[in-house]
Amino acid sequence: MKKMLPALSVGLGLLGAATGALAQEAAPVVEAAAQVTSAVETAAATIDSGDTAWMLTSTMLVILMIIPGLALFYGGLVRSKNMLSVLAQVFTIFSLITVLWAVYGFSLTFGGEGKFYGDFSKLFLSGITPDTVSSALSTIPEFVFVAFQSTFAAITVALIVGAFAERTKFSAVMIFSVLWFTFSYIPMAHMVWGGGLMAEDGALDFAGGTVVHINAAVAGLVGAYMVGKRLGFGKEALPPHSLTLTMVGGALLWVGWFGFNAGSAGAANGGAGLAFINTILATGAAAVAWMVAETLHKGKASMLGVVSGAVGGLVTITPAAGFVGPMGSIVMGLIAGPLCLWGVSGLKRMLKVDDVCDVFGVHGVGGILGAILTGVFCAASLGGVEPEGYNMASQVWVQFKSVIITIVWCGVVSFICYKVADILVGLRVSEDAEREGLDITTHGESAYNR
Repeated sequence: MKKMLPALSVGLGLLGAATGALAQEAAPVVEAAAQVTSAVETAAATIDSGDTAWMLTSTMLVILMIIPGLALFYGGLVRSKNMLSVLAQVFTIFSLITVLWAVYGFSLTFGGEGKFYGDFSKLFLSGITPDTVSSALSTIPEFVFVAFQSTFAAITVALIVGAFAERTKFSAVMIFSVLWFTFSYIPMAHMVWGGGLMAEDGALDFAGGTVVHINAAVAGLVGAYMVGKRLGFGKEALPPHSLTLTMVGGALLWVGWFGFNAGSAGAANGGAGLAFINTILATGAAAVAWMVAETLHKGKASMLGVVSGAVGGLVTITPAAGFVGPMGSIVMGLIAGPLCLWGVSGLKRMLKVDDVCDVFGVHGVGGILGAILTGVFCAASLGGVEPEGYNMASQVWVQFKSVIITIVWCGVVSFICYKVADILVGLRVSEDAEREGLDITTHGESAYNR
């Protein structure tokens, strides 16, 4: 045994030396493998300049939709004495909501995994730097994603004001906007886009059929009821003061909507191209269909009708833009035109509501139609892009549920938000102020020299 120990010791020494040598030889290989793995992981989250440029452009296009697009579209539809009040409301809401989005909106929408809200992990945009890559869109800076989504929040709140224009206090509009953004827009956006309740259910909403249009339309409808009808409504003519400005605003909406829909692809890719062409086709089809239906019904095709039809087509294709094929988008537009025409005429009379800019008739009807038809025309057999495990009947049911959830949630929250604003400052201006016009009585200015 004693004789074997030296031999064993020598053997172990040789084995250790061999192992060490092998480790030294293998070290470069291991290091190279680690570098490759790191490079792959880095490549997967590398900022792409093309995608970033497109998303920056899309963000600016959506801003163009709001200021001046939406502001002019609504401003032309009211009487001249209330023109500046609408411009001021839209402009101020855009400014206010984009700031609130950075303070807490983005975090509560995209910062966690709850069913209705996120968390406060990104409060005040905490942890985000110029080099931070978006977790939602892995090829663009997170700041760009924050900016893009802020415009969606802003336009959703701004859409509402068209329903109760010409008779609502500016302070009440601002209070309502803050409350509604916090308790209706944020949870809806989280439920659909932030991994919440409706996302888990498989609801499809490419760019905001439920989150933006139905959400805003229901809030506008509730507001129109709660504020009440304008003085003289139904007894005297209350015509739009400038259909020229409405047409300009509508055209800017259409141009900006390419950022809204195609930008929701999140990259400069085929999905963006599909959403882009669908935004052209559905809108054109809806404008023509509205014009034909209006001609058959009234004997004349109005400029306001053509522009309204275009907006109805834009609204309808929004939830479906990246899921349906071009021919499907045309069919959706052809249906949207006459249906939204009914929304601003027959349905509006049935509801007995003074919705000045037809927020519900266009955005509500078009949004509901688009959300449900998305479940139909995303079928591959109809030229669409099917989600995994797609079944038409099941998907349509999921889409229908998402519409109902949106209507109920927004209806209840909107009512409460209006009541709070009413208690704090009152919703409606005095009769004298309404007769004189909100431009002078609220803002001390006039849109036009008299």
